[in-house]
Amino acid sequence: MIKKTDFYIDGQWVAPAVENEFPVINPANEEVCATISLGGKADVDAAVKAARRAFESFVYSSKKDRLDLLHEILRVYLARSEDLTEVTTLEMGAPVDLSRDSQTTSGDWHIEGFIRVLEEFDFERPFRADAPNDRIIYEGVGVIGMITPWNWPMNQVALKVIPALAAGCSMILKPSELAPLSSVIWAEIMDEAGVPAGVFNMINGDGMGVGSALTAHPGVDAISFTGSTRAGIAISQSAAATLKPVHLELGGKSANIIFADADEKAVKRGVNHCFQNTGQSCNAPTRMLVERSIYDQSVEAAVKAANDYKVDDPAKPGKHMGPVVSQMQYDKIQTMIQAGIEDGARLVAGGLGRPEGFNHGYFVRPTVFADVTNEMRIAREEIFGPVLSIIPFDTEEEAVNIANDTEYGLSNYVQTADGARRNRLARQLRSGMVEMNGQSRANGMPFGGMKQSGNGREGGVWGLEDFLEVKAVSGWSNEDP
Repeated sequence: MIKKTDFYIDGQWVAPAVENEFPVINPANEEVCATISLGGKADVDAAVKAARRAFESFVYSSKKDRLDLLHEILRVYLARSEDLTEVTTLEMGAPVDLSRDSQTTSGDWHIEGFIRVLEEFDFERPFRADAPNDRIIYEGVGVIGMITPWNWPMNQVALKVIPALAAGCSMILKPSELAPLSSVIWAEIMDEAGVPAGVFNMINGDGMGVGSALTAHPGVDAISFTGSTRAGIAISQSAAATLKPVHLELGGKSANIIFADADEKAVKRGVNHCFQNTGQSCNAPTRMLVERSIYDQSVEAAVKAANDYKVDDPAKPGKHMGPVVSQMQYDKIQTMIQAGIEDGARLVAGGLGRPEGFNHGYFVRPTVFADVTNEMRIAREEIFGPVLSIIPFDTEEEAVNIANDTEYGLSNYVQTADGARRNRLARQLRSGMVEMNGQSRANGMPFGGMKQSGNGREGGVWGLEDFLEVKAVSGWSNEDP
């Protein structure tokens, strides 16, 4: 069994101030697979002290030095990619092929993207031609507290740590205690790559302990959080006492609008996207809105796609669905499936309990509800599991109204051959992202939402700017070398 009870603080692996061991559960068999420690206020204080000291010099490091550092991190990350794949499958149940091809590669994809952004970014720039002695300077915010989730561990760690390094910030990372092993390897990568002592620090812990200590700490200058909307509200309230900015990437209830002229693979593509990562993605298209004229055939196609979905041991190679991350998550999904039944939605695939052949592990049946109305709980609450709700609509205006009738605003999806319609909906849908006809967004596009899906943006130049302050300078000397 793996034992990783130390924290990475000030360039060293150190024991927690108070012993507090915590078991990491393999969701495929419900057995303890590793032991970590949960930190507390004293550990956070030590990490903040190291980060504040390191920031004083790192913020003035050159762009070239930071670029060299990111290139070295990328090199070491690629060398450790198979280690990351193995522990991601172990700790959060991602099937090994998904872990290798999507979970792990999301990290190097973001590192490469931020290298490109940093190469092109000017930290000092003229203001305007008629003000030749005015300058705009971008400099690091300071010490960043980072709280990341369990569902896409390396994706979220890379989206926070790499732009913070590029900006010249120092940081303390608190990964999810449910899936901490990949972040332990990430800390080893930072160490091997030569990140200066104190610039990157990592403490394992839970939200009430390390999370609360970070968000309220007067020595932390900003918070970057990815997780539930409920937790995001609590973090914002805690951080308000010290007026630190809080960047939030929260929940979603994305609509996937399928018109009658959509391509023949649109429904299957939507089901697969909803069920990817066992439905544990904040931008999953969990509400499928289907034009009435193709509704019945679309429901049949969704049922076939769901029934064709295989569920199996995540350690096995192949395209199949693994378990959800924890007993708590499993129980929540079962509660929501029961709510769908009680609210009168038509269960057409999957349902309550484990899939056939499973008597342990947090495995969930790929589930589809038809004849859903947007007032039902399954259409309004983020389930974070493989549960799809299908809702009929008659007009384009009705589809937009249903899609926007949610407290969330992370992403929406549109399937139609009509280019003018796609552009209209892209403007009308109230979400931070809109993807159409299965086309993914390019590297460097911003990720983030509106309303209760959060604020700020991750990725690209927007992700870098979230960790920068803007300084306005007059009387600038052109004799500066």
